[in-house]
Amino acid sequence: MAGAACLAGGTAGAACTLLSPQLSAKRMVTLYTFGDSILDCGRYNELGLTPGQLLVRNDDRLFPEFRGQDLTARGAARLVHRAQDGATVSDLPGQGRGVRVDGPAIALVTIGGNDLLAGLIRDSGPGLQAFATRLEGFLQQLPVRPVLLGNVYDPTFGDDARNFLGVDPALARSNHRRLNALLAEVAGRYGALADLHGHFLTGDPSWFTNTIEPSLRGASEVRRVFWQHVQHVAGRL
Repeated sequence: MAGAACLAGGTAGAACTLLSPQLSAKRMVTLYTFGDSILDCGRYNELGLTPGQLLVRNDDRLFPEFRGQDLTARGAARLVHRAQDGATVSDLPGQGRGVRVDGPAIALVTIGGNDLLAGLIRDSGPGLQAFATRLEGFLQQLPVRPVLLGNVYDPTFGDDARNFLGVDPALARSNHRRLNALLAEVAGRYGALADLHGHFLTGDPSWFTNTIEPSLRGASEVRRVFWQHVQHVAGRL
């Protein structure tokens, strides 16, 4: 990403900070990312780009429509990347360990997809509510406000013929809806919901790679959904 420097290494799950080269007198805004591969999808595209990077500084060559639509266009900004591919809700406390906020900050969180794949897609009992309880516990302890919480998209675009899970589609879709309803409820208490599910239903298979992961285009579309909220929040910080 042109004009940015990764100061803390690039290993998966590490805190990677990207600094704007144009530091203004305005206090720096820190964008934190927590969760799973929806935000930690750099390994799934040849440029290693993630939604958080694009929110801090757009790649104007790749995505000219977002020229000037990033945090560094508004002043000093940096990314602290804690999200990690494969994470479930149980991994969130570890990602949040050691976070100290000094100045304006925004947290992005995407979680739940791997929990569905690990068993919640078949849940007929209290599993989904236990997921919500764990998520809320993490957010209560997280010192960053506001939190923008993404819901879980559907890589089948609502088409049962694309079912790749070996689970009855009716049960899978029911639990997916239940999970997203819980995410919306939790999001309302800590910030706002970023409706990735609704937006990705308007997309096409080029938004995905490895069946479920965001491609380069997908990373930008994740950015698009979060930017709708980030630009308004940043204006109030």
